[in-house]
Amino acid sequence: VSTMNAKASSEGDGEASGMRSETLRESGLLGEAKRRQVIRVAYMIAAIDLTFLFMQLGVMPYLAKSLGLDSVGFGYLQTIFGVLQLMGGYIFGRFADQFGARAALILSCASGIVFFLLMSLSTSIPFLFLSRLPAVFMHGMPGAQKVITDMTTPSQRADALGKLGLCFGVGIIAGSALGGVLSTKFGVYVPAYVGLVGSLINTLIAMLWIPSQTKPKSDHHVTQHSTSQSGGLFSIREILRLMKFPGVMEVFIVKVFAGLPIGLFMIMFSIISMDFFGLEAVESGYLMSYFGVLQMVVQGLVVGKLASHCTEMTLLRLSVFIFAGVGLGMALMRTVWHYCIIAVPLVFAFSMLATITDSILTKAVPSSDTGAMLGICASVQPLTRTVGPTIGGVLYKQFGVPSFGYLQLIVNLGLFVYLLKSKIPLGEMKSQ
Repeated sequence: VSTMNAKASSEGDGEASGMRSETLRESGLLGEAKRRQVIRVAYMIAAIDLTFLFMQLGVMPYLAKSLGLDSVGFGYLQTIFGVLQLMGGYIFGRFADQFGARAALILSCASGIVFFLLMSLSTSIPFLFLSRLPAVFMHGMPGAQKVITDMTTPSQRADALGKLGLCFGVGIIAGSALGGVLSTKFGVYVPAYVGLVGSLINTLIAMLWIPSQTKPKSDHHVTQHSTSQSGGLFSIREILRLMKFPGVMEVFIVKVFAGLPIGLFMIMFSIISMDFFGLEAVESGYLMSYFGVLQMVVQGLVVGKLASHCTEMTLLRLSVFIFAGVGLGMALMRTVWHYCIIAVPLVFAFSMLATITDSILTKAVPSSDTGAMLGICASVQPLTRTVGPTIGGVLYKQFGVPSFGYLQLIVNLGLFVYLLKSKIPLGEMKSQ
């Protein structure tokens, strides 16, 4: 009898163990499904946010002109927008580290509501300048990057971040088209009303479908005791601390300077497209749509596949080398068709550089500091927009369009040699 009881007990333990393992497996599958759902929601929030961002960028010159703002005043308006984004990028990242990615996304979307509300009420030039203030916290893309960084393993990160390029492409194409149609058919204030409603919807999506805690539990425990949680939202000491991690300063320098010359060119592109290429406004819109499609293809289909076969340092060197070749092409181009050909390697290098450097930098710092690091990365483009009009204007006026290409070639050849000779301490890994 005792033998039979022991046998029954053994069978019961076996069945219980099997049930436990099955439950754990189902729990893991549910966790993975939930994780993928949250990442898809982050993509959707980023796409909506970028659509309305590009919509207002396209409409703003016409709204400013209707209020009597001249080209110099409009330049000041753009500079203020860039400075506010530059100031807010790091603060937003620190906010995300301390209060979570969900709270940060809600802050960004809510700032968008105020931004478009003030824009819709801008019936004078001072009020138009005032409408720029909420831009300090409008960082939908870094917010989505923070969610993705929290919910992916280091080996999955480059591919997942690369797919945000699809959202960027959707934003360029849909935002430019939507702004043009709405402002032409219904007036320059209608895009602001649409942006207001869209930002409200984005806020609700973030509140309902992004979990309050996106970090793994082990990382959350580390975050609670991290040095990044001490001090205020803005700290020079914290920025310097992050830059001291192995490889961070070197990669960040490459990120800033590799794309700077082409950033100056893009800031001056509205003038270059009219004066150098002789394009009309509609044709410039088509060219922007072409860029958007290229961006979607490259970041949606190419970056992830390459990241699974090559180390990140290899891809970083490749993007810088291609950037140098793009510079030579820009120095020699004469027609818009030349530019359309050059745009293919240009978009590839630009997308690869942005994705790989973001991935490397977020892996190089503790998980509790990824928001701050993404905030610093997000400040690169506003920095270019802030200093770009002055430097780009001087280059274009004094030396012409080829000067941007020669600067691109020289800077990136120097960076390529630097990357070949330096031994940047990085954890080399490929995406799985």
